[in-house]
Amino acid sequence: MKKNNVDKKTTHVLMVCLGNICRSSLAEGILQSKIDLAKLSHIVVNSAGTIDYHVGEQPDPRSIAIALENGVDIQSQQSSVFSISDFDTFDLIYVMDKSNYSDIMMLARGKEDKSKVRLILNETSPNQDKDVPDPYYGGSKGFENVYKMLDKACDKIIDNLR
Repeated sequence: MKKNNVDKKTTHVLMVCLGNICRSSLAEGILQSKIDLAKLSHIVVNSAGTIDYHVGEQPDPRSIAIALENGVDIQSQQSSVFSISDFDTFDLIYVMDKSNYSDIMMLARGKEDKSKVRLILNETSPNQDKDVPDPYYGGSKGFENVYKMLDKACDKIIDNLR
């Protein structure tokens, strides 16, 4: 007999990018929509940035727009900044690029913290260490491409966490 989701340990996932208004907010919204659709209540997702420039702000309007085009509402999100205590709260920390990876790894207190940090596109392209490009200074196509990359990666994350 298959176990009910309530019997599973809660897994806390954090998505991280630079300012927490483009990529990580999209990743949070995409993963949350997949969690809701699959009724996987044992997975909790959030997002943060490595800088505090946008703390308390909504995601970039272009992130909100591409998310809504795909049936995902991220308008209620507010940017926050990564803190060392996030290593205690989250089981998995997905970063969007190698720069974010380096920033988070420098804050890690040891092997256990470091073992939680992963480049998100390694989910779809294992061991290739590809970056999710920052669409902030690009046009709407950049946000569309980022959405597609993150959507595929989040499918893999869901598969792994079932």
